[in-house]
Amino acid sequence: MLIAMSLRAPITGMGPLIGEISADLGLTGAAAGALVTLPLLAFALASLIAPALGQRLGLQRSLLASMAALVAGILLRSSGGVVPLFAGTVIAGLAIAISNVLLPTALKRGFPDRAASLTAAYVLAMSLMAGIASAVAVPLALVWSWRGAAAVMFVIPLLAALACLPLAASQAPAGPKAAPPSARCVWRSSLAWQVALYMGFNSVVFYVCVTWLPAVLTDAGYSPREAGALHGLLQAVSLFPALVMGPLLRRWADQRGLASAAAVLSLIGVAGLMVQPRWGVVWVALLGTGSGAGVILGLAFLTLRTGSASLAATLSGMAQSIGYLLAAAGPVVAGALREATGGWQAALGLCAIQCLAMIILAQGAGRIRQVEREGRCRAVWKASLSCGGVER
Repeated sequence: MLIAMSLRAPITGMGPLIGEISADLGLTGAAAGALVTLPLLAFALASLIAPALGQRLGLQRSLLASMAALVAGILLRSSGGVVPLFAGTVIAGLAIAISNVLLPTALKRGFPDRAASLTAAYVLAMSLMAGIASAVAVPLALVWSWRGAAAVMFVIPLLAALACLPLAASQAPAGPKAAPPSARCVWRSSLAWQVALYMGFNSVVFYVCVTWLPAVLTDAGYSPREAGALHGLLQAVSLFPALVMGPLLRRWADQRGLASAAAVLSLIGVAGLMVQPRWGVVWVALLGTGSGAGVILGLAFLTLRTGSASLAATLSGMAQSIGYLLAAAGPVVAGALREATGGWQAALGLCAIQCLAMIILAQGAGRIRQVEREGRCRAVWKASLSCGGVER
């Protein structure tokens, strides 16, 4: 839970400070925007190397290293100057990405029978701390300046690193290990691609709305204050699924209905903003609930659709790399469509199409099946099983 609380707050807590940071350091609008997109690109890059790092260093030591790097990145970006700001942002993004990928693996290995419900719990912890960081950033900046407000975010990652120390110290020595044969076939698995694209499209819809919802609402006639309140509502209602998804995931082994329902809620929310934006509070509540449930389901699929911790790490790296690449591109494409068309209908229509795709993908990603039991993975899985090589 301490690691989970460290995975969003260092990013969301910077958003309210961007205006003061830009004024202090003389950043252009593009440079300020890069502070938001750089972590997403770092997430996509590091997600590919995180499984190999976990194999080489071991799970506990990798998590410890990522938390230590996150502390260093937060302190570096808060030290002053443009170069430290961007360098620290990249380091923090890489560190968060490694923990993003390896945390589902830790749940799969440590709590194999409760991984799905604990996923909902850690998403709740992650979201709560992200909201707290956003809320306290400006008040802290009034007292300590933006540097002090940004630096204080190192506290939770430091506590997480200290909690990892005894676990990492007791871990058996690790060395270079080849990925299990079954792990290498993940990229050729249709089920793995269904999970990855479900996560990716949900991330696009969420980040497009997080980035552009205030602009969509103000263009529809809302005041900036009303648009800001609804933007807060979007993030607040996304906590609700984390409270209820745990019991539902324990009760239903087949998640096709849940995954489809999450996509339908997001679709109704997006379509409502297109057709009748004056009912914004209804559409934003539905959109936040649907996208919040989609995040939890996407992360739960990483453990539910795999039979071993090593394979969960590989699927997690693949899915999160694809997801964050799409998420980084989504707001840029939406903004370009807004400039090209003079309105938000095309951008929202693109989000609606991705929600429809999620409904289709849910029929595959949510079914009771595991990656190693299908396609090219099946033969490798059977061979490993006959040799006693399947990791439990």
